[in-house]
Amino acid sequence: MTSIRIVGLQKKFGDLAALSDVNLDIREGEFFTLLGPSGCGKTTLLRTIAGFYRQDHGDIYLGNELVNNVPAYKRNTGMVFQNYAVFPHMTVYENVAYGLKVRKFSKKEIDDKVKAALKNVHLTGYEDRTPDKLSGGQQQRVGLARAMAIEPRVLLFDEPLSNLDAKLRVEMREEIRDVQKKLGITAIYVTHDQEEALVISDRIAVVNLGRIQQVGAPWEIYKNPVNLFVATLVGKINTMEIELKENLGKGLRRAVAGQLSFTVPSHGTEGKSEAILAFRPEDIQEVSQRKAGQEKGENENQLSGLVDSVSFLGSTASITARIQGTSIILDRHCPKEDEIPLTGSSIHIFVPNDACLLFDKQTGVRLGYGGKQ
Repeated sequence: MTSIRIVGLQKKFGDLAALSDVNLDIREGEFFTLLGPSGCGKTTLLRTIAGFYRQDHGDIYLGNELVNNVPAYKRNTGMVFQNYAVFPHMTVYENVAYGLKVRKFSKKEIDDKVKAALKNVHLTGYEDRTPDKLSGGQQQRVGLARAMAIEPRVLLFDEPLSNLDAKLRVEMREEIRDVQKKLGITAIYVTHDQEEALVISDRIAVVNLGRIQQVGAPWEIYKNPVNLFVATLVGKINTMEIELKENLGKGLRRAVAGQLSFTVPSHGTEGKSEAILAFRPEDIQEVSQRKAGQEKGENENQLSGLVDSVSFLGSTASITARIQGTSIILDRHCPKEDEIPLTGSSIHIFVPNDACLLFDKQTGVRLGYGGKQ
């Protein structure tokens, strides 16, 4: 297994800074995901690690080897592309064997490695088929088998599932994860799909405008975002501008958003008169569902309004409530048919203090340590 270390990486295309001071330590055998919107620099970073691009500044280490001046074909990385990148005129066997032939393996070694790779991706028996006889998922498996057959130090995935339908995406991401863990190969996976990143990753690096915003385990990225960009990129979240008022003691402070009044964590808000308040839809409780006798914050952050719209999503109903002119989204979990609220009906909610995240209004940087840990 091979670790990967990125030190002070910078890359420009003309005047555009595609990567700016990127520093990462990726552990041996780790499934590490680069998550961010289109154009944020994540694919540029992946291709620079592979050697397809040459950085302007900074260092790349595969294990203990500095590979800055090592060409792509000598870095021994396996790349799985978004568009499958299988050779249409070759059979499945020939596609998987291609990299092995280039590396001058013997015929028996090639045969053994191709068969092992195809077995790992459940394509045994498909050796003689051409890509036009395969589904999109099967073609992507061929690309994965070809990357694995050369026994690379690192597997690199460039949005490999974006061309597949939703059901197949779920199946393939589980297979990729299973194969990677079985083989113990260090993997870097690029995606803009936040759910995919949360499910598949050991750790995630959130990228924006060529910079790493946060690195952490999926739970940490979701529950404890370091800035507003990360908070709004990963999962649904309610946000609103607030004015910070007087301290209430016990680590709480009053806040006002238009006609709404909240109590929020005071830590990190010292000397500030405004901020951005954020809280997740699943953390909102409906007052009728609250357990009687709760002491902490029993009468705080209770809001009443009308149901504006409802989206039924199977395991949840996503409800948009209009409360004093402000839209707030909440989730009702495992709803029965008669529990789907009607548009215009009344709704009463409670936002726990420990669900409130605060961010600096100008910089977007997280304030304090509010929010569930």
